[in-house]
Amino acid sequence: MNEIRTIPAQTSGSAVASLIFGILAWVFLPLIGALVAVILGHIARGEIRRAPRGAIEGDGLAIAGLVLGYVQIAFCVLVLIAIVLALAIGVGLLSAS
Repeated sequence: MNEIRTIPAQTSGSAVASLIFGILAWVFLPLIGALVAVILGHIARGEIRRAPRGAIEGDGLAIAGLVLGYVQIAFCVLVLIAIVLALAIGVGLLSAS
């Protein structure tokens, strides 16, 4: 019998880890989790692109991890700017009195 066996595609471990760290960035590890999510997301996308077509899945997971990571990094930067401005205004008001 001629039987065609297909090997199921594997999901990229880096893509899964990117998504997990992207979620953790919003729950427990704000900046560190975001940086890890972005790094792993880029690694996963490269791994998926270099593999033969259909051999490795998880591009959507990697993109989700990248988006969560980049948005968290932007949010951290905005919060840092707000804190610096609040401190600068507060110090300016105290020294003007």
